Amino acid sequence: QVQLAESGGGSVQAGGSLRLSCTASGVTLRTSCMAWFRQAPGNEREGVVAVYLGGGSTTYADSVKGRFTISQDYIKNILYLSMNNLKPEDTAMYYCATVPYGYNVCSVQPLTVAAYDHWGQGTQVTVSS
Repeated sequence: QVQLAESGGGSVQAGGSLRLSCTASGVTLRTSCMAWFRQAPGNEREGVVAVYLGGGSTTYADSVKGRFTISQDYIKNILYLSMNNLKPEDTAMYYCATVPYGYNVCSVQPLTVAAYDHWGQGTQVTVSS
C-alpha cells in the first residue's frame, strides 16, 4: 500500500525559506516518479517539480526555478522540497505525488496532475508580504 504524508508547511514572510517533507511508504524512491504539486484557493492544481531519481531527470516549473530544490533521503524514504526566497504567490496547499516505476511519467508528463496515481493529503504554505 502506497502512502504519502506531507509535513513542514507553515507561515513565513516573503524572502524566507521553508522545507517540506514527504514521507513515503510502500514505494521505492529510486524507481518512482516523485513530484510536488500545489493548489491555491480558486486555482487549478499545478506541478512544481518532478524527478525520477533512478535516472536523475528533474523538471521544475518556470515559476520556481532557481528558488525551489527537490531532494531525498533514501534511508528514511523521505522526499523534500526546499523553498527559498518565498513569494506571496507561492501560497498554496502543497501535495506530494508519485507513480511507482513511473519513468515514462517523469520523462513525458512530469507536471501533469492526471498522470499520478498516489497523493498525500497536503501541507499548507502561507507567505506574507
